[in-house]
Amino acid sequence: MKFSRIFLNRLQNPPKNRDSVVVIDVLRSFTTAAVALDRGAAAIHAVEAVAAAAALAARLDGALSIGAVGGGDPVAGFDFGNSPASLLAADLAGRPVVLSTAAGVRGLQRFGDARRLYAASLVCARATAAAILADGADEVCFVITGEWVDRDGDEDIACADYIEALLCGRTPDPADYARRVRESDFGRRFGQPGWPNLPGADLELCADADRFDFAMPVRRRDGLLVIG
Repeated sequence: MKFSRIFLNRLQNPPKNRDSVVVIDVLRSFTTAAVALDRGAAAIHAVEAVAAAAALAARLDGALSIGAVGGGDPVAGFDFGNSPASLLAADLAGRPVVLSTAAGVRGLQRFGDARRLYAASLVCARATAAAILADGADEVCFVITGEWVDRDGDEDIACADYIEALLCGRTPDPADYARRVRESDFGRRFGQPGWPNLPGADLELCADADRFDFAMPVRRRDGLLVIG
């Protein structure tokens, strides 16, 4: 199995015809998506533009909207911000979710033509590796979405390192990767007074390696990208 990595914020022209692409957003898009699926969401529609996401949520029966702009602030008028901890007690059973975020969802849109596409975070890393192995992938490309001008993105790099180690048959200690999530540039902002929309509870949840036993494949359905 061959591996490669792409940093979304440096990407000019997405390469075509990728075999298996794993778009990683640990803090917080795809941790939020995993919690939503665990809470019973029927499917998660990944829509990049906020206006398009709001319009889709209005059309889908019983839909909930989840979203944040760059930096983590919630989208005005949406049902939830991009906060996985806020969903832990939510009743999402059977309801469609529309997710719009500045990094993770944008990454999925850039690689929507991949043979196999996965949304991934640390909470479902081992399950993602198992799904890739079961699918018989020859090449795996990890897309790092968390690197920005003021962020090192190590929370996503750590997740890629962990999944790659598992795919190579090694037995990595998940605690090492959880620590890197907490100590990343972005991770250190959570729970701090200057970042009211980055609660510490989100960080602890995002660093809970292998909390869920399911992967999050992404498929195109009626022209939309759907997680789960």
